[in-house]
Amino acid sequence: MFRPIVSPLIVTAFLALCACPVLAQQITGQVRYTDTGQAAFNLIVKCDGTGARSEVFTDRSGNFRFNVTPGHYTVSIHMPGYIAEERSVDLVDNFSSEYIFFRLKPDGAGTKPLNSNPAVGPNVPPAAQEEFEKAEAALASEKKESVEEGVQHLEKAISIYPKFVQALLRIGTAYMDLAQWDKAEQALKKTVEIDPKAANAYFALSEVYLRQKKYDQAEKAIQDGLAIETHSAQSHLTLARVYWEKVAGVKEEAQWRPSLEKSYQKVNQALQLDANLAAAHLLKGNLLFKVRRAEDALHEYEEYLRLDPQGQSAEQTRTLADKIRKALAQEKKP
Repeated sequence: MFRPIVSPLIVTAFLALCACPVLAQQITGQVRYTDTGQAAFNLIVKCDGTGARSEVFTDRSGNFRFNVTPGHYTVSIHMPGYIAEERSVDLVDNFSSEYIFFRLKPDGAGTKPLNSNPAVGPNVPPAAQEEFEKAEAALASEKKESVEEGVQHLEKAISIYPKFVQALLRIGTAYMDLAQWDKAEQALKKTVEIDPKAANAYFALSEVYLRQKKYDQAEKAIQDGLAIETHSAQSHLTLARVYWEKVAGVKEEAQWRPSLEKSYQKVNQALQLDANLAAAHLLKGNLLFKVRRAEDALHEYEEYLRLDPQGQSAEQTRTLADKIRKALAQEKKP
């Protein structure tokens, strides 16, 4: 599955030993379709409760995870054409955890609508659905050859039924895994042409543009998605990344500060929606470090390490956090 990337910290990475606080409690689970048994990929799962409101996308295997604190939570899913589901979770202490298994059931007698937009037409033909299911099975693996096999099945599904929205979105993200950005863009743009309310397609499209440093297009795509799904913490974070990366390497403060201020605003919005979004704490730390607020940056780096101690930027972050601590200690010496 394609993964959002936060710009790496500008430090030389080397092994640093640093104590890290205990992880927060977790609510984990999986979502599958009742009618086919296949995993539900790229579906928004929401968690609302004691700590804060959070949302994540399911991965290729339909899995999701929330880092939370003890308390009461409601975890919910909704997909057009399927019955909405929710579960209540009570985590009573620091040792509690919960696993939830959702089964998506078609909303209607004997039908399997894949899209709520009436312009899509009748149900997906069985032959196209069969190819889609074969693609899902292949894409359960992240190996390049498996992704390529999944793409072949999706191409067949779309050739049978060109308005197969779910297959177009799926092939768009598969092309992203293969770094075939032009094909990904084409598939995702076709998705939103057929279903203008497909927020996930806009979010994925913004990632395509961001990876290619097409910042203006990335900004527009993410704003189009946020106009539909306003409470997406991940997408507010993506927009913050757009503003952050847009001025990477710019030396004149008068040129980079306005964009960094926008980034700071959006990353705070992301954290208001999901206080446990580790990557948002990392980016906020970078923003604060850029404007020489070292002590505040250290707090954000420590929070990132608490939430994601094995993350892709964890080693570099530990190194930088250790340097900041030493520098602050030196400043406090008489």
